[in-house]
Amino acid sequence: MLGNKLKNYLYLHFVVFIWGFTAILGALISIDAIPLVWYRMLLASIFIVVYFLLRKRSFQIDRKTLLKFFFSGIIIALHWITFFKAIKVSNVSVALVTMSTGAFFTSFIEPFFFKRKIKLIEILLGLMVVGGLYIIFSFESQYTMGIVYALISSFLGALFSVFNGLFVKKHDAELISLYQLFFGSVFITIFLFLTGAFTLDFFILKEMDWIYLFILSSICTAFAFIVSVNVMKHLTPYTVMLTVNLEPVYAIILALLIFGEKEEMNSEFYLGSFIVLFVVLLNGVLKNMKKITQKETNLKQVKK
Repeated sequence: MLGNKLKNYLYLHFVVFIWGFTAILGALISIDAIPLVWYRMLLASIFIVVYFLLRKRSFQIDRKTLLKFFFSGIIIALHWITFFKAIKVSNVSVALVTMSTGAFFTSFIEPFFFKRKIKLIEILLGLMVVGGLYIIFSFESQYTMGIVYALISSFLGALFSVFNGLFVKKHDAELISLYQLFFGSVFITIFLFLTGAFTLDFFILKEMDWIYLFILSSICTAFAFIVSVNVMKHLTPYTVMLTVNLEPVYAIILALLIFGEKEEMNSEFYLGSFIVLFVVLLNGVLKNMKKITQKETNLKQVKK
């Protein structure tokens, strides 16, 4: 039992490492953010379709749900476009640290969909995150647009996470991902068609770009998603949350090793980053403590 849990924990770390490598690939791929996301979503959709066919899974779903997945697919597409745009106009470190604010956007968005009150502790922790970002803004002003794009991406990421929290109660997570990726690619296709971007040059990429896109769409998107779903069946949400929060750390270390001086920042950036990451971690710890307390209270009431 312990060996199986350890194996799944190592799998989870591997998946988080892969997600951290996504930002590196975004910086290495030479094409702009919009075509990059189009290739990523389309290729990932194809890989997951192949997975469904091999597993003989059903693609059937009702029209009302398809509309919901189409809307959320657009949100995911915009989320990834702004994420890779943030990397293109700044660097991996700035984008990933700013993206860590997603947990706090979720804290403010979630109450509207799950009909609960916004808690004071979430507001206080959110203000601490703002303080950390202010420090980064103040001393790394040349990366302002990167931070803005990353904040938009973080908000959109939190939004579709809340939507998926509702969807997964009724639908299989892999089916959700398949349709969202496909509809996201359809949305970008329509945009590219209307703007006349589909030219011969659009499909002529450097050899290394094709290699990076293949890795991004297959390993970092389709494979990582499927593995993460299976791993989450065997580990607690708290363990998963704490591990996922290591993504910026992995990515920043990788970026420093690969890009060197381009990723080196001043001490104020790392101070602000530490505040953001610490608060994100603290938020998870506090929420887990509350869940444990609630479970103990429920057990006591049952015993009575």
